[in-house]
Order: sequence, then structure tokens, then C-alpha cells
Amino acid sequence: MPPTDTERRLCEATARGDWDGQVAAIAGEDLYLAVPQQGQDPLPVYDDPAAGAKCIPVLTRGMLPPWQPQQFFDRVSVEELAQDWPNDKWRLAVNPGTPCAAYLAASPGHRAGWLRVRAQVGVRPGGLLVTHYGSALHGPVAQGLACGAPIAVHHSVPWNELGTAFLDHAADAQTLRDQWSVTDPASWQQRLDQLLGGQFVPAETEAALRARARDAGAPEDAAGEKPQTAGSRDAAESPAVPELVARYEERFRADGLLPADGRVVSLVALDHAHAVSLVRWGLSARLCAPPQAEQAVQQVAARAREVYGSWEEFAAGYALGRMLAFDNGWFGPQYAEAVHLHRVLTQDPSSPWRGLPFS
Repeated sequence: MPPTDTERRLCEATARGDWDGQVAAIAGEDLYLAVPQQGQDPLPVYDDPAAGAKCIPVLTRGMLPPWQPQQFFDRVSVEELAQDWPNDKWRLAVNPGTPCAAYLAASPGHRAGWLRVRAQVGVRPGGLLVTHYGSALHGPVAQGLACGAPIAVHHSVPWNELGTAFLDHAADAQTLRDQWSVTDPASWQQRLDQLLGGQFVPAETEAALRARARDAGAPEDAAGEKPQTAGSRDAAESPAVPELVARYEERFRADGLLPADGRVVSLVALDHAHAVSLVRWGLSARLCAPPQAEQAVQQVAARAREVYGSWEEFAAGYALGRMLAFDNGWFGPQYAEAVHLHRVLTQDPSSPWRGLPFS
């Protein structure tokens, strides 16, 4: 089975001898070029007997090899390859030596064709649900990775992959450095612990949501009144839920992010989703190794189950957390994207939030 839809389209085009279809299958995709090791040639040109020519090999996302500590790949596009191609007689070998292989002639005329198809296909958009059928599909690791699915869908990368890269080594290391001040394994672990503890969501709002949820869940006595336990007294004394939260919840109910009588129980789903991404970025930047990454994403799932009872509750918590952090009552592009991500992950039959149990 092809790992992702990209390889499926490429295999189908190759099987029917469709050169334009081969180019179209990869025209909008990220392709991966191996970073040369010290002492190696900058371009990994080789003689390929299947092509009968010298080739430059690239891989599609689904064909990246398993994680290795010193093996890195740079992202390139068909457009970049067409513009910087070094030798008209060489060919482009896509996934050479695999069932998803394709060998593309790269004369000036052929490269002009690449650019024409690229212009027709466009750049791969964000907001796509992608599944890697060779990676975790069931079990605790998949459940943990599903907590990070909104960010994976935002970037249109496989939601269920713990592998060589999230985007690529350089981009992922830069994300950790610029957005999280993470530059080494120690700072990576510190941020992961903070995210697992829900330390990046607004504390007062989180306390108010938790108190409201506790109070709503307290049993009533025969007269229909809540008993005044210490917990309920604490809840009554907690800060009130901000008016902005009520506005978002009302809009969520109208747009289907909450049921008609639904409320958000916690914001920490946002931190849980970022924790999964931090693990994947750390794996790509070689700040952790696969066994540590698998353990970490399972921790994320366990923490999420302590707070939420379903993917629907988790989804609403993520959406509200993101809105408070990035939209702040504007109901602008960030809100539209949140609605899109929510609908993809709660309605698409192939979504992990549809196919995986929450607990």
C-alpha cells in the first residue's frame, strides 16, 4: 500500500505511462533531497540502471526512511529543481528503487513542462488531513499523536508520524529556537514538561473553566440543590468565566464546535497539541530519539484523559485555547481556520478523532 495519497497518485500515473500525471503527482508537494555527509559531493548524483542515465534522487514525504541520528533531508520543490537543474542530460529519480519510483527527463523542454504543471497544480495548501499508512494507526502512540492532529492538519503533514522530519530538519530546529527558545535536549525537556502540565494556557481562565465544570458535575440533593462541599465552595470563589469565553462558546454552538448545551471544560488541549508537535520537532532536530518520543506522546494522551472525556471535548478545548491566544475576539482568519480544522477532524471518516477511542 502506498504510504500516503502522494505515492498512490504517483504509482497510478506510472502504471498507466502518464508522464504529465507523474509530474502532477509531485508538482505541488515537498520533495526531499538528502543532505550530504561530510566529505560527500553536494549533489548525490548516481548512475541508475533503471533510467539508463545519471540521476539526482529525491523522495516524496511518505518514502522518507526511518529516523537516523545523522541522516537529514532538505525540502525542495519541482519549481526549485527546474530552475537550478545542473545538467540537461541527467534525470530526476523520484523514490528510486521503490514501488513508487518515477524517472523524469530533465531537458530544458521537460523542465518547462514541470513549471507549467506546477503553475496549474499550485502549492500544496494547508488544512489537509494526511495519514501515513506505514506509521501508527492504532494503540497508545496513535492516540497520543492524534492529540497533535490539529497542528499536523494545519501544515498538511501526516498526523500519525514519528519520523525523520515534521517539515525538515532546518525548519523544525528554527521553530524550536524561535518560538520555544529550545536549543538543546535540556531546554526541550523543560518545555515538554511545562506543556504536559498545561502551563502555557491563561491560568485564571483555566481555573474558572475547571471550577464551572466541577460545579456543573456536582450531584444534587433531593431538593435539587448542590451540596456545599469544600470543592464547590472553592469553585464558587474562583474567578468568573470571562465574557470573551462566553462569546466564543455561543459562536461555537452556532458553528457546531459545541453541542447546543455544550461548554468548554478546559483549555489545556492547546498545550497538549503543542506538546505533540514539540516532540515531533525535537525528533526532527535530533534533540530526542524515537523511544523517548513514543513515551512522550503517550504521556500527552494520558494527560488529556485526565481532563477530557471525549475527542469532542478535547476539540472544543483546543479551539478555545487557540482563539484566546491568537484571535482575541476578532472572529477573523484564525477563527475561520479553527472551524475548518475542527470540521476536518470531527467529520472526515479517516480522521483519528473518528476512528480512535479517546480512552
